[in-house]
Amino acid sequence: MFGRNNKVDTGWLSDVAFFAGFTEEQLVEVAELGERLEADAGVEITDQGRMGDACFVIVEGTANVLMNGEYVASVNAGSMVGEMALLEHRPRTASVVAETPMVLVSFGVEQFRALLDRNPSANERVLSLLQARATQNQARREQG
Repeated sequence: MFGRNNKVDTGWLSDVAFFAGFTEEQLVEVAELGERLEADAGVEITDQGRMGDACFVIVEGTANVLMNGEYVASVNAGSMVGEMALLEHRPRTASVVAETPMVLVSFGVEQFRALLDRNPSANERVLSLLQARATQNQARREQG
């Protein structure tokens, strides 16, 4: 079950790896754009095949990434998930399921675009993340 708290605290954002090095002003902007969510273990954060309407930065907890029902990776605090569907305007390529209780920051489509447009640091990190994921996905295809 997802629990919504709405208020994003810049204090704990500064401890999240994805936002490391952001200025206080940038963190305030992230806090204004994002929504704080909590998820119990077992909750599906993203659903493979469905169109995405949000992406998530993991603040606390661990989740499993599944493609076609098979485990492919674990993601934990500091990771972003779900951004590919927003950037590429296509269905989600994987499901992400909470392995432990989690705290996340959620960004809807418009908020995510605003985050990238207004913040060069976030834009660079998302681009680096996409490059790494593309490399991992290519390696999986070559193995399988």
